[in-house]
Amino acid sequence: MVESIARVKHIRVTPMKARRMVDLIRGKQAQEALAILKFAPQSASEPIYKLVASAMANARVKADASNTFLDEQDLVIAKAYVDEGTTLKRFRPRAQGRAFKILKRTSHITVVLATPDELVSNAAPTQKAGKK
Repeated sequence: MVESIARVKHIRVTPMKARRMVDLIRGKQAQEALAILKFAPQSASEPIYKLVASAMANARVKADASNTFLDEQDLVIAKAYVDEGTTLKRFRPRAQGRAFKILKRTSHITVVLATPDELVSNAAPTQKAGKK
């Protein structure tokens, strides 16, 4: 009955590297995802760990506000995706007076946690009757 969202914007991790970590945790239970991220050697795992923990805290606050019971073991990562943020453009001096462009990419990461009953209600059948 609880769905919580957590976002981080302009994080200094390239979207490609962040997507590698997000793909590991998508669809897993939140506690399991935290364990995976805690021991992952990639640098993108730390901000994503904090983001999942923040989404769990948001779910806890949302449940307290609506006076409903929330078991943190039930929370599942319903959606997790990485969008490309702004790119910082820097220049590096090279030989013979040339300058090479360096692109420092940023990411917008979003994590949505939901309880299993919330997932079932969102996945209503949407089949259309088609002609054959």
